[in-house]
Amino acid sequence: METIGFIGTGNLGYPIAVNLLKAGYKVKVYNRTREKALPLEQLGAIVVNSPEEVAEKGGIVMSLVADDKAVEAIATDALLNALGEGGIHASMSTISPDTSKALAAQHAALGVTYVTAPVFARPDAAAAKAGNGVISGPAAAKERVKPLMEAGFARKVFDMGEDVGSANVLKLIGNFMIAAAMELMAEAFVLAEKNNLDPRAAYEMLTTTLFASPIFRNYGAMILDREFAGQPYFKAALGLKDMNLVLQTANKSYTPMPMANLVHARLTTVMAKGSKDPDWLALASGAFEDAGR
Repeated sequence: METIGFIGTGNLGYPIAVNLLKAGYKVKVYNRTREKALPLEQLGAIVVNSPEEVAEKGGIVMSLVADDKAVEAIATDALLNALGEGGIHASMSTISPDTSKALAAQHAALGVTYVTAPVFARPDAAAAKAGNGVISGPAAAKERVKPLMEAGFARKVFDMGEDVGSANVLKLIGNFMIAAAMELMAEAFVLAEKNNLDPRAAYEMLTTTLFASPIFRNYGAMILDREFAGQPYFKAALGLKDMNLVLQTANKSYTPMPMANLVHARLTTVMAKGSKDPDWLALASGAFEDAGR
């Protein structure tokens, strides 16, 4: 199997890199904090000291980093020249569609194809390859990247066409809908509490019938258990970054999104309180606090 470059071994990137190694791929890994990538050496990965060192001529580099600036920081001429003509950079980060379009043009100027391939999965789902992927960009490059997404985290990959920004838009829509669902459930459960209805009974009925989906089932249980602190799976700071991107995209296209403004405000409040690295689930605490619970 070919050697795959992988940049970014955080909470989500790490299990994806592990799965690629288990699938038999040779993997070169770079992480800004080198120590976080070192355990992958025990599984056969080669840990390198710069983004460009992960690249093979004409090969594929996958990246999963925090935000637009982080993607721009790794997508240097050094990396693109190392990939060379026919090389592919598959960006799995949640970033602005405009940033992806600018990166695609930068890559094309040096003969490299840029593909957008965001991840829908929490770390445990990625590890179990139970996540979902979305992908957009040139057709031939997508066909090379899709098997890596399936080997790394995805039970299914959804193709959003050739516009590289399209998969970014879908990722932002998806994250907005998850955040809105958390707000919806928090409001509904506190309404149940304050009207002498057992919220767990409401949860069991609703999440096994009308709202039978992993988002409502999994996040609903965590909201009932007030799991707003502790080790975050997805940090509130990243959730706030995503809601900023949602509203930025909405404003540019003159799309009113009052619910997006609400969850943005909830996440801003979470961050303003200075909690140490809370999970974005903490946005649901606002509905309970507003209701005196």
